[in-house]
Amino acid sequence: MNTETSLFFVALLPPLDIQDYATQIKQYFATHYHSRAALKSPPHITLQPPFGWLNAELPALEECLRDFTSDRTSVSLSLNGFAAFPPRVIYIDVERSTELLTLQADLMAELATKLEIVDRVSKTRPFAPHMTVGFKDLTKQNFRLAWQEFQTRQLYVEFTASCLTLLRHDGKKWQIQSEFGFGGS
Repeated sequence: MNTETSLFFVALLPPLDIQDYATQIKQYFATHYHSRAALKSPPHITLQPPFGWLNAELPALEECLRDFTSDRTSVSLSLNGFAAFPPRVIYIDVERSTELLTLQADLMAELATKLEIVDRVSKTRPFAPHMTVGFKDLTKQNFRLAWQEFQTRQLYVEFTASCLTLLRHDGKKWQIQSEFGFGGS
């Protein structure tokens, strides 16, 4: 029996032009604030935080996500300015809509019920949708400097997420494993 596991998470990814813009901001953080950690994943909105999963059981995970998305519709999202989780994280703020909150809660419930994937930390705090641009390796001093610069920076973008994305850690960074279109597309 193959007992090798990988780390996975489930997210919504914006269209490529918005990903490119967010990656430019991440690169700015790397250059100006020595925070490179956010560059280890494509710009995304996490719905199910990272979890370990047996590689041999990947088909069951993908089938569960395919079933989950098959009867759902695309999700309208709005990115509005910047916010922070002091003292280390700065992110592009994602407006909390009923549609997004319901999708996230339903996904976590589905994964918990069908596959026993449970994120204990998420159960203790409300879902705060965001797109990280600086974190983990952002020093407290650089956090303060970056936050002074970004807290009033304007940004407003709307887009529609047409699929869920399963990402897998390859040992160095997060890669797209598979995508599951809403409505079975």
